[in-house]
Amino acid sequence: MTHVEDELNSQPRCWARAAEEAGRHRAALPQPGERVAVVGCGTSYFMAQAVAALREGAGHGETDAFAASEFPHRRSYDRVIALTRSGTTTEVLRLLGELGRGVGTTAVTADPESPVTKAAEGLVVLDFADERSVVQTRFATTALTLLRAHLGLHTDAVVADARTALSVALPEGLVACSQFTFLGRGWTVGLANEAALKMREASLSWTEAYPAMEYRHGPISVSTEGTATWMFGEAPDGLAEQVRATGASWTAGGLDPLAELVRVQRLAVAVAAARDLDPDRPRHLTRSVILAS
Repeated sequence: MTHVEDELNSQPRCWARAAEEAGRHRAALPQPGERVAVVGCGTSYFMAQAVAALREGAGHGETDAFAASEFPHRRSYDRVIALTRSGTTTEVLRLLGELGRGVGTTAVTADPESPVTKAAEGLVVLDFADERSVVQTRFATTALTLLRAHLGLHTDAVVADARTALSVALPEGLVACSQFTFLGRGWTVGLANEAALKMREASLSWTEAYPAMEYRHGPISVSTEGTATWMFGEAPDGLAEQVRATGASWTAGGLDPLAELVRVQRLAVAVAAARDLDPDRPRHLTRSVILAS
């Protein structure tokens, strides 16, 4: 079993623990009414997109998500949450160092000894969800689970759905597809982006991701026999029929969207195996991007 497989299979346990521990991290996490930015790089940026949409949609306050390198310094925020598994990513550390007084900062990381622990005022360490693999799975979803629980949006059903996602067979024929498109709405747009990234990283697949309503505005032109479209959450009316009419396969997300992401993680590993690739050694990637001074 690869590190990626071992780690993605442990997600139900990690999510349950994160939900249990969310309460003791309350002081370090955004309070209702605060104006918040959530930042990260790569996978962490896509989790930030999901968190921002969930928080603002739940009425907890204006919340934005940015890649750490694209943070708008002229905007005013009460708190910046940095998601960083390794705690060593250059763009995140640089941003935290540049933020002025009056902005609360919190880092959510897997490594209690990493540089980010000294760069942020608040700290949440999810060391039980750390990973050996380059390709992120359980840390990202555990961090999102912690924040969903903090917002009062996590239930035991999410963990049950994760177990289902690990036990049921993948949709027939997907491993042989030549192209994959992932769609989301609201907070699941970030999950769709992350699903596409997982497929690219682990299996070198041609993948795309879009807000579901945008798919008909051009991207559907790539859909044809031998391609796949996967929906996170409830699909817009008529979209499934339109995709099937192109000859492409359609996968409707019946589980909690975060559990659906686990299914895509499994698909990425399965496609990698079919192509004789090692998902633990993704091409041109390292566990953390650390730039020279």
